[in-house]
Amino acid sequence: MTSPAATAIPYHPHAGLHAAMQACPLIAILRGVQKHEIVAIGEALVDAGFRAIEVPLNSPDPFESIRVLRAAMPKDVMVGAGTVLSVEHVYEVARVGGDLIVMPHSDPAVVRAAKAKGLGSSPGVATPTEAFAALSNGADVLKMFPAEQLSVSVVKAWRAVVPMHVPLVPVGGITPTNMGPFLAAGASGFGLGSALYKPGNTAEEVGANARAFVAGLKTARAEALAK
Repeated sequence: MTSPAATAIPYHPHAGLHAAMQACPLIAILRGVQKHEIVAIGEALVDAGFRAIEVPLNSPDPFESIRVLRAAMPKDVMVGAGTVLSVEHVYEVARVGGDLIVMPHSDPAVVRAAKAKGLGSSPGVATPTEAFAALSNGADVLKMFPAEQLSVSVVKAWRAVVPMHVPLVPVGGITPTNMGPFLAAGASGFGLGSALYKPGNTAEEVGANARAFVAGLKTARAEALAK
């Protein structure tokens, strides 16, 4: 029987983002990436198994990088923007072909704009109040940010009220070796920043980091199942 709490939560996930997260629940955050290197780095990530890539909007020429990357990536790879702060940014991401909106906050107007444009959305939330408000506005993935502050204990506490079919994705301070406790507490996946990519990294370096994260995820899942 479905619990009353589960049925009370409006949740209609974006099909493409749901499929990407099922294939690999790791979101690559390429803060500072440049358009001349974006395709090679994207290919390295996809070869490692990643299916979601964001270009933060405080990177150089981010919309052009998104346009170039979206054109080069397979259709099952979600490509979009991070650090999305306004409705106008959502429209621009849609204009250049992006299909993913990741936010550091949970402005309802931005979440609703992403939904209206048919884009996957992952607003940043730090409290249950923000989490449930984001879901009411159409959020697909709840970005628990910053993970260093929210902690494994907070993930576990949230899972007492947030159903398992709603993705909780900690972001901030995640490494290939610390995912296990978060998964055991109920995390669904992770957003990966500087431990995956730093400006100046080559595609080969990013590929090696990506493979380390995929291997770490496999180990973490095994550890979580054993608990």
